[in-house]
Amino acid sequence: MELSEARHQLNEMNDEIVKFGESLDLDALNDEIAANENQMAEGNFWNDNVAAQKVIDANNLLKGRRDDYLNLINGVDNVTTALELLAELPDEEMQSEMETELAQLTADLESYRLAQLLNEPYDANNAILEIHPGSGGTESADWGANLQRMYTRWAEKHGFKVELMDYHPGDVAGIDSATLMISGHNAYGYLRSERGVHRFVRISPFDSAGRRHTSFVSIDVMPELDDSVEIDINPADVKMDVYRASGAGGQHINKTSSAVRLTHIPTGIVVASQQQRSQFQNKDTAYGMLKAKLYQLEVDRKEAERAAISGDQMENGWGSQIRSYVFQPYRMVKDHRSGQESGNPQAVMDGDLDPFINGYLRWKLAGQNPE
Repeated sequence: MELSEARHQLNEMNDEIVKFGESLDLDALNDEIAANENQMAEGNFWNDNVAAQKVIDANNLLKGRRDDYLNLINGVDNVTTALELLAELPDEEMQSEMETELAQLTADLESYRLAQLLNEPYDANNAILEIHPGSGGTESADWGANLQRMYTRWAEKHGFKVELMDYHPGDVAGIDSATLMISGHNAYGYLRSERGVHRFVRISPFDSAGRRHTSFVSIDVMPELDDSVEIDINPADVKMDVYRASGAGGQHINKTSSAVRLTHIPTGIVVASQQQRSQFQNKDTAYGMLKAKLYQLEVDRKEAERAAISGDQMENGWGSQIRSYVFQPYRMVKDHRSGQESGNPQAVMDGDLDPFINGYLRWKLAGQNPE
């Protein structure tokens, strides 16, 4: 890379980082962090453990926003210094290090830029992700298991925690359904891009004739909501069933009926939890999942009303085919909303979802701010 090209690229990134700094108000952010830390140092801080943890979590988010921005500033300084030294004394090893730092700064800025797009309510929350294979028998059930693995790999790459909340194996292979709790900052903000129908085309290993099959799996994503969000659920509207919990592969986690399934009669929504050993804990978890689903249902209703009034073309969400994964006759993954493509479907199945998630965020932003 020519030094002039690197300098031009660095100047453009620095201009954008400066604008981010103007909107960040670093002084106010530091004051808020200091106020929280003073509160945390008080002797009675831990008298209310729940409230104390909320303060700590909020402060960690503020510190993360500050540190991410300062890391960008430090990155600019490091590359600037390297460019100045290289201009005076060219050195291949130093230039290689500079190019590596510039590439890292580019990636960090892209992540920071996209994080600014996560401004919807509850984007920062954990995500509840449900996988439901469609018609297609064993092939669809196997596709569902592949998606479960894909999202687990993606989450692990980002340092998110993945818990299997509910699981029902397929009759021959794969899954009949699965529910994952993916915990981490902005998990819902990123994964809301995955809500919809995922289409899979390949030569089926379950077809002795070696024919090509097309399968569909629905993905639903909801934010985990805390007690500060009020969703009224009438207990009389909820039917509860209990059953024995079973894990992946069909083995029983325990021999008691600890798993809980809730059916919300007015809406027909069904949720289930078998993660905990206690029936009471699973009941609480299932009610939290039901709360999240009812919240999402209300969001969808309001969006449909807004779209009808404005005449906008509304994204179908739950019933839409959002992405195709084709392994035969060619190899490509394509998102039908953003147009994002990849010619390496295996990498996508191994958790390389960021280009598609980022493409979705840009596509949404463009739709909200048409030129």
